[in-house]
Amino acid sequence: MKYGYARVSSQDQNLARQLQRLKEVGMDRIYEEKISGAINERPELMKVLKRLEPGDELYVIEMERLGRNNEYLTHIFMEVYLKGAKLVILDLPTFDDIDDANMRNFLRNIFIETKKFQAESERKRIRIRQRQGIELAKKRGGL
Repeated sequence: MKYGYARVSSQDQNLARQLQRLKEVGMDRIYEEKISGAINERPELMKVLKRLEPGDELYVIEMERLGRNNEYLTHIFMEVYLKGAKLVILDLPTFDDIDDANMRNFLRNIFIETKKFQAESERKRIRIRQRQGIELAKKRGGL
């Protein structure tokens, strides 16, 4: 089975871009939710992870849809791997054109670890910008 997972952080955000991309790839089923990636216990993500069986594939358009916490992303990767399923992140290179499996896996791992670091760093920057915005609004009497 090919499962898709789409997530946005808040109710007022739109899933259309992600859903369109996942449909283009040909999903059997798409799980979607509107909940912060900072929250690890996301019901729809938990459902699809629980449902995975050997040979299944889980697709996301970008790693940040799974979360922004390095440790939690590692947990998700391991859970998919231990179930014998495959995680496909559409905005990452596959390195499938590299014949040497060790080199291909090495490059994938480096790229994934770099993207996990970037995802967590971006979450930290978002929180700083939010805090700065709140402080400015308080100074102006907006809060």
